[in-house]
Amino acid sequence: MVLFPIATPSAKEEAAFVQSLLTRGFARIRTNDDVLDLHDVGQPSLHKFSPLFIVLDRLVIREDNRTRLVEAIETAFREGEGRCSIDIIDHGRHSYSTDFLCQGCGRTFEPLKPILFSFNHPLGACPECKGFGNVLRYDPELVIPDSTKSLAEGVIEPWSKPSSAWWQKQMLSAMKRQGVDVEAPFQSLPKDTQQLLWEGNKSFDGINDFFEYLEGKRYKLHVRVFLSRYRTPFDCPGCHGSRLKPDALFVKIAGHDIHQTTERTVKSLAGWVDTLPLRQSEREIAADILRQLIAKLGFLQRVGLGYLTLNRQTKTLSGGEAQRVALANQLGSRLVGTMYVLDEPTIGLHARDTDLLAGILHDLANSGNTVVVVEHDRRMIESADYLVELGPHSGEKGGEIVCAAPTQEFIQDRRATTARYLRGEDQIPQPKSRRSGNGKMLVIAGATEHNLKDLFVRIPLGMLICVTGVSGSGKSTLVEDTLYRSVARAFRVESLPMGRFKAIKGIEHLKGIRLIDQQPIGRTPRSNPITYLKAFDEIRRLFAAERAALQQGLTPGHFSFNAAGGRCERCEGSGVEKLEMYFFEDIYAPCEICEGRRFKPEILKIGYRGKNVSDVLNMTVEEACSFFTGTPKLQDRLRLLASLSPPGPTRHHSVRRRSPAFEDRRRAQRLLRQRCTLYHGRANDRSTL
Repeated sequence: MVLFPIATPSAKEEAAFVQSLLTRGFARIRTNDDVLDLHDVGQPSLHKFSPLFIVLDRLVIREDNRTRLVEAIETAFREGEGRCSIDIIDHGRHSYSTDFLCQGCGRTFEPLKPILFSFNHPLGACPECKGFGNVLRYDPELVIPDSTKSLAEGVIEPWSKPSSAWWQKQMLSAMKRQGVDVEAPFQSLPKDTQQLLWEGNKSFDGINDFFEYLEGKRYKLHVRVFLSRYRTPFDCPGCHGSRLKPDALFVKIAGHDIHQTTERTVKSLAGWVDTLPLRQSEREIAADILRQLIAKLGFLQRVGLGYLTLNRQTKTLSGGEAQRVALANQLGSRLVGTMYVLDEPTIGLHARDTDLLAGILHDLANSGNTVVVVEHDRRMIESADYLVELGPHSGEKGGEIVCAAPTQEFIQDRRATTARYLRGEDQIPQPKSRRSGNGKMLVIAGATEHNLKDLFVRIPLGMLICVTGVSGSGKSTLVEDTLYRSVARAFRVESLPMGRFKAIKGIEHLKGIRLIDQQPIGRTPRSNPITYLKAFDEIRRLFAAERAALQQGLTPGHFSFNAAGGRCERCEGSGVEKLEMYFFEDIYAPCEICEGRRFKPEILKIGYRGKNVSDVLNMTVEEACSFFTGTPKLQDRLRLLASLSPPGPTRHHSVRRRSPAFEDRRRAQRLLRQRCTLYHGRANDRSTL
């Protein structure tokens, strides 16, 4: 019997329901066990049965009935809104659907699309965590960072602030009434008492009530900043870190969903793809996909990244790993006749990885491309086909081509500083003695984040310690994610998620911690070295102390290009104006009012030793050191900045870092002057004409 399901009518609608079926030509209906004829007046009430099926056709399965069976099934799908059932005598009922339907529970699914498996799209992202894989929750370790303190000593950190004194007072009163020892360490209190502090009761408001109260004031910026200090990402309870909605995880290949697949390493996944148990028809359908997948996995293994898991977040990759992922992508693109420009790609790379990188760059060049690399690494320099050295010194005494020649010819050149090191004439001297440290240790036990395998690390204090190893071995994970973040959390410097570890000891031997990385030093585009070192404050005070400034009532704030009053209001102290271009990139031109000097004319008239504030900002550090003699506080900061450059005439860092647009104009002017010089025949090398 060919059937299709139909909704059970109510008692009032049953007569009209039967008449409608008869009008449409359906004469039989199937209940749980019986087939009822709709023409039979003495039939039982249909509203008592569920489910109901309309009998569309009854036939014997034979070859000559094939056409009749197909037509009946097509009609059943059409009348049954995509559902059809086949009831075979002594073999039970079989249900089918044109939709993605679970035969067990009747749930339907949307047609599969590639975007369903992307956590960056609303169609595939977990609705609870929005595709992030974690949710922000208030972290007990941040709220109660030191459990050795007592309630009276302010063990609840957010209640130790003056603005939260009422919450602390009402909690202490309630605890005393209930007989809790408020002088005892928090860790010694019973578990139910600790839980009571979070949940509260009728006599006092707990920690959860405190945060719930502040959540109602999130429209205030300072409240949002305050709350962010006590929240930490936790695995999403909905997707358990997979970042995808359940529908995407229901789809499996060889018993594995896409999250389980991306948890594999590149090397493991390549082996799994090669051994997929696919039928011949499935392998033909997936031929193009498999070929591209195997090729991309091969490129990643070729650049030495076979150990990475596919779901590893990009922000957790080391610098060398990120470089090699980008190179693997370029290898896969198979471009020809392209120029690749790399700016110091070996930063953070181990010597083994440098050789690997050099081989990849040679492959790109051998494919008919041009590879230009800015580099200081000896191995990378020696592997180049052609070398260009700029100099002879830094800053204003640089910008010239010292030598440009094939590698072997370059090494023999007597002018190039790099060549002297390559020939072994100059070397970096090793220290004659090593520090012995102060005898104290910082110990990390059980570090297991990312690639770390339950490490036990003893770090001697009072020494210069270098953590080295091949790219991806876990250096950044150990030093930054685990060591820095755990100590920073202890000193209340940051509250970022820490790498997993069991214990850390020796923090009491430290007074603080600082992270110095390659992130931009300024928070705004206006930041420059002199403001970052807090030395510009002293310079502004010197100008404000001049007699002319005192007569006009000028304060140190008037000599700041970041504050209204002294800055040029036309460009708001930036020195350039932005000209918006509708079909091209925006153009930056010098301000017509201040001519790029960033201050009002009356401010520029104030001089200190014959220089105005704009002239001072255009000084190099070396010039500023000799100019500001007699100002010890300022001298100390400038000398510190100057000491970070090589000795001699190479200290030429400008106090003010000019804007990118300004530097673009300077480069264009130099190029124009160079072309004019060549045109008039005054070049140093006549052969260039």
